[in-house]
Amino acid sequence: MKRVIAVYDVDPFYADRFAKVANQKETVPFTVIAFTSIERLKRYMEENPVEILLVDVGARELVKDCPARQILTLSDGELIPVEKGQASIYKYQSAEGILREVMACYSAAPETEAAVSGVAAKIIGVYSPVNRCLKTSFCLALGQIMSRDHKVLYLNLEDCSALAKLMPESFKGNLSDALYYYRQGNYNWVKLATMVYTWGGLDYIAPARYPEDLASVTAETITGFLSCLAREGVYDAVIVDIGQFGRLAAEILDICQTVYMPVKEDVLSAAKIEIFEEYLDASGRKNLRCQIQKLKLPYHSNFSRREDYLEQLIWGELGDYVRRLLKGKINEQDAG
Repeated sequence: MKRVIAVYDVDPFYADRFAKVANQKETVPFTVIAFTSIERLKRYMEENPVEILLVDVGARELVKDCPARQILTLSDGELIPVEKGQASIYKYQSAEGILREVMACYSAAPETEAAVSGVAAKIIGVYSPVNRCLKTSFCLALGQIMSRDHKVLYLNLEDCSALAKLMPESFKGNLSDALYYYRQGNYNWVKLATMVYTWGGLDYIAPARYPEDLASVTAETITGFLSCLAREGVYDAVIVDIGQFGRLAAEILDICQTVYMPVKEDVLSAAKIEIFEEYLDASGRKNLRCQIQKLKLPYHSNFSRREDYLEQLIWGELGDYVRRLLKGKINEQDAG
């Protein structure tokens, strides 16, 4: 059973709209309930536990004795003195922004525990030793199309990912932070949720802040983090866009249930594939070699503007290819 976030605002329409949007986010481990009066809120809390109470700044004195585990103030931008247990959150921002701030405050509270459980996610690895093979474009199209029917999270492990420039967000947390919390033993889903952003229906964690943040991370840390993330049961699938991890990539691919490898037909690209396959054989991973599904992706040349790139992926040749792949209609000649 999900824990409860109660919301009271002097504008009843605000609380109702926020609750409706928040409850559509299936990956948020809370049920959000809007209240139109203080009396109804207090009667509810007499019989039901409330983990977090979001209350309008004008009504915070009326709820200071309410037995919520944490009380957070909804501010209209006015500078508010912070009282114990009553941090302030700017109310006129996106519901996703509010939820991230709520999760950040909640995860910072003592004795916070993750309240998520379910079926483990399928880990889909996408890797290629070949450069400029549409690997990331394929991941984004795959994630966006899969997210229409499933809960999907996308992770990019490239040391210089273009994702941060393509997404219209100002990131407050990213993969560098998530891996730091994991290595420190402070990982839980509530804390991770403060770093999750959404493009269309696809959730993603912003890529690492600096290349050095990934250069110092071992394959063991990455696989442990991914396995822990999958076990949470929040998502149906986690798509991992594996960057230049070199031969360490094989250790990451080992934990993936599905592995896609975009390939190209030129001589140098074919030679790189052969070298990687020889390494898999030499390292005792022949079974992984058989698991890899090679893909000859259709190149797209009709995209011109950066701001339209992500949307056009879905409706161009690559999007059509991904739909056929998911329906099992890619034959061996198409796949490579």
